[in-house]
Amino acid sequence: MGKIIIKTPEQIEGIRQSARLAAKTLDFAEQFVKEGMTTELIDDKVEEFIRSHGAIPATKGYNGYPKSSCISPNNIICHGIPSKETILKPGDILNIDITTILNGYYGDTSRMFTVGEVSKEAEELIDTTWHCLDLGIEQVKPGNRFGNIGFVIQRYAKARGYSVVYEFCGHGVGIEFHEEPQVDHASRRNTGPEMKPGMIFTIEPMINQGKAKAVIDKNDGWTARTIDNKLSAQFEHTVLVTQTGCEVLTDIHNEYPVS
Repeated sequence: MGKIIIKTPEQIEGIRQSARLAAKTLDFAEQFVKEGMTTELIDDKVEEFIRSHGAIPATKGYNGYPKSSCISPNNIICHGIPSKETILKPGDILNIDITTILNGYYGDTSRMFTVGEVSKEAEELIDTTWHCLDLGIEQVKPGNRFGNIGFVIQRYAKARGYSVVYEFCGHGVGIEFHEEPQVDHASRRNTGPEMKPGMIFTIEPMINQGKAKAVIDKNDGWTARTIDNKLSAQFEHTVLVTQTGCEVLTDIHNEYPVS
């Protein structure tokens, strides 16, 4: 494992501003999540919004990725490529994942959206995934081990009858798009590096209705679907380890008190 970057106060402020813009972009995108809209249209609006705020979308061109966001409906776990062929319909659930680069700093966040009335099963999956993120964030404090994030997420999801995707994980972020450490969402208790003030990383559990395994689309090399075509959900925040706890940098609705 490479070195985990401890951010300076100046870097933390820059990352905080980018993280807030990423979260504002999700709020902006919500108005376009409705029946009949294409995921490409949502992506176009997202790119316009990000650029109008003096930032650039981190995903566009990243390792050849063609779009400004990842939009992953229903059985797509992550890295869904927005397209004009994907038209939203009632009952759909979808994750929109935004990463911004503002003044050279990265902010990364995602959340679930629904189109019209969704099934009870879909609602329960989304609620469980949201709570998994909450549980992971509760573990963020100096001296704790990164493995405890995955331990509490996996324990809760499994108890609710779901599986945790293990092929994708959270990651350090801020100076680069993907930094150390790798933040697993299924791991053993008290394992992994120790959290220290100034570390910034994402927690982004992906929870499946069925089996945990992902299948990558052979045509585009990006889209990760559930192996059994069952639903998947994901939420993501960028978090900072403080001297006494944590700050959720992508929380613009004051859902998480700074500790």
